[in-house]
Amino acid sequence: MSAKVTGLGHIGFYVHDLDLMMDFYGNFMGMTLTKIGPLGAFFSADPEGCDHEIALINGRASVEDPHWIQQISMRVETLDDLRDFKRRILERGYQLDRIVTHASAIGCYFRDPENNPTEVFWLTGHTSWAQVGIPIDIDQADDAVMADVQRSYDAVKDVQMGKPSGPETVAAIRDLTEAVVASR
Repeated sequence: MSAKVTGLGHIGFYVHDLDLMMDFYGNFMGMTLTKIGPLGAFFSADPEGCDHEIALINGRASVEDPHWIQQISMRVETLDDLRDFKRRILERGYQLDRIVTHASAIGCYFRDPENNPTEVFWLTGHTSWAQVGIPIDIDQADDAVMADVQRSYDAVKDVQMGKPSGPETVAAIRDLTEAVVASR
């Protein structure tokens, strides 16, 4: 049987005024700011259970701009489920955008049949409050995948919830990303 998603993980959308939207989700909706960086801000209603359910991403040209969905993300149960999705994405000819480790998860980003940005992700067991996306090869053996995840986690583990990554962490993320790209 083919892998299936186990639930909605989060929705990302482009925002025009990040500060305004952060105030809305943080103060009006009462959610917790969990991750913040140059990309935008992430919020969770239950940060212990889920590191984010809303991702506010910089980049909406105006509030009249109809292109506001950044991605719809859904969880899978296992690393093998993620691999199965990758295989089926390629078999169907869907556009595979990237596969990255976020330290806390591995995300497989692709386009659905109508070109909507979609992610399926698997939780790695680590908690990470950094905005990070380092390319990863999930076709490696499990121990090699987890070694790559661990290297990513080691680079970002000191980032605190709701705080931006410091310059050392940003440099470590950049170095890991460059090393992966150079090895391909």
